[in-house]
Amino acid sequence: MSTPHNEASVNSIAKTVIMPGDPKRSKWIAETFLKDAVLVNDVRGVQGYTGTWKDVPVTVMASGMGMPSIGIYSWELYNDYDVDNIIRVGSAGALQDDLKLMDIILAQGACTTSNYINNFGISGTFAPLADFRMLSRCTKAAKENGLKVHIGNVLSSDNFYSAFDRGDQENLEWKRLGILGVEMEAAALYTNAAYFGKHALCILTVSDQLIRQERLEAEKRQIGFSKMITLALDTAVKMEEYRQRLLCEDAQSASELEIPEE
Repeated sequence: MSTPHNEASVNSIAKTVIMPGDPKRSKWIAETFLKDAVLVNDVRGVQGYTGTWKDVPVTVMASGMGMPSIGIYSWELYNDYDVDNIIRVGSAGALQDDLKLMDIILAQGACTTSNYINNFGISGTFAPLADFRMLSRCTKAAKENGLKVHIGNVLSSDNFYSAFDRGDQENLEWKRLGILGVEMEAAALYTNAAYFGKHALCILTVSDQLIRQERLEAEKRQIGFSKMITLALDTAVKMEEYRQRLLCEDAQSASELEIPEE
């Protein structure tokens, strides 16, 4: 089986997919963190690898940039490949004063300037949220790894650059509403997950401080991202433990319903 954007067989995609934006970062994650990683998709150069982390199968696959792109790939993974969990790992521009370069954000919710959600034909405003099961397990994994994380709302923007000379003022308005940072994909991912009844979480490393106009140096970026990737992978392990527990509970419930033979 394949889709227009994924040539992998169904069984070659794990139940949890770690999703960076950059295909090269997907390759780096697979080679650096996963054991026995195998390339399972390379359509349009959007590389996907499946291997294991702490004996748990994990797929790492790029999403490309922006909500239309992650919307396509996450839709196919949820709908065609029966993926349960997608964890986006990416960078963000911080809007709050207490956020520093290399800090980690867990996006509890995702405001957006995009029209992506309008394609679902609802007559109101949908609020894209992270899956609480994943968020709580990720928070626990962060504590176990000695990582401080910031949990809250982010902004998923359609624009990396603005054509209008209003960027600074607009950022201040989002800051006033408590938005932690700006990125470009979470709202679409969360909406797709909700539509299919699946799980999603966006983990971000602060690469830019937009209020203080600070930018992470290239060598420090790699260190900061490594901590984020480890956190995402450990969350994948906890989600697999949760899935296995549910399977055991379902099996036990089924056995209890069996009628013994006379």
